[in-house]
Amino acid sequence: MINALLLTVLLLLAAVPAKAMDLTDIWYNPAESGWGVNLVQSYDFLFATFFIYGSNGLPTWYTAQMTWDEASSAFKGPLYATTGTGFAFPWQPGNFSIVPVGNASFALAPNSAYRGTLSYSVTAIGANVLKQIERQTLKRIELGGAYSGAQYGEYYNCTDSTRNRTYVDTFDLDVTLGSDNRVTLSFAYGSDLTCTLTGTVEQHGSLYRIPLVPGATYRCSDGLDTTANVYELKATSMGIEGRFFAPSVGLGCSEVAKFSAVYVYGSPAQ
Repeated sequence: MINALLLTVLLLLAAVPAKAMDLTDIWYNPAESGWGVNLVQSYDFLFATFFIYGSNGLPTWYTAQMTWDEASSAFKGPLYATTGTGFAFPWQPGNFSIVPVGNASFALAPNSAYRGTLSYSVTAIGANVLKQIERQTLKRIELGGAYSGAQYGEYYNCTDSTRNRTYVDTFDLDVTLGSDNRVTLSFAYGSDLTCTLTGTVEQHGSLYRIPLVPGATYRCSDGLDTTANVYELKATSMGIEGRFFAPSVGLGCSEVAKFSAVYVYGSPAQ
C-alpha cells in the first residue's frame, strides 16, 4: 500500500518540470564539506558559481550559464573560467577575462526538489566531474504568521469519475512552527470549510517538507481525517507557498493542491 502511494507522489512530482521550481540555493555534497555551488534560477536559465579547488589546492573560480533542455530534463550550458583585478586593488577593466573551458549540466534527482546531479568538464585538463548534491541548510527559516491567499487543487482517480474535478478557493491561513519542528497550517477557506495540516517538517535549504511517511495529519470540518504529503513549503519575500498531496480523501479520490499567500502579520518577512 505504501509503495503504491509513494509511486503516485513520485508521478505527481515528475509532472512538475524543474524550470517551474525555484532551484535558487546553495548546493553541496554533505560528505565532501568545503566545496559547493551556488545556483540562481531565472525561469529557464540557471547561473552557477562554483567554490572549488584546483590541482594545486588553491581556490578556483568557475561559472556556468545553463539553459533548460526539455529533451534531457536538465539545465545545460558552457562553463567559464574568469579572472580579474585582485580584490585589494582598484579595479582595472583590462584585467578581466572570461574564457569558455568546458560544459556543465544540472538535473534534479527523479521526483525530488531537494537533490540533484551536477556534472561539468574542463577540456584543457581532461577533467570530467559528476557529483550528487543537495540543498544546504544554513539556518532555520521561520514560517509562523497569519496569511491570506488562494489555492488551486484537483480531485482525481475518484471511484465515481463524475467527482473528478479541479477547484480554486481563497483562504485565511495561520501557521505555527514549534521548536520541535512541528508545523501546523490552519486554513479557513472562503467556502466556509476549515482544514488543518499538522506534522514534523524536514528542512532542505530554503524548502520544508513533510514526507508522505509518516505524513501530515489532514483534518477538515466536513469530517475528513486522513494523511498528506506537504512539499516545497517555502517562506517567500511576501508570504508563503507550498504544495500538498493526499492519497485518500474519500470516495476513492486523491487530492493534489498548490497554494500561495501574502502575509498579514507575524511572518518573518514582515
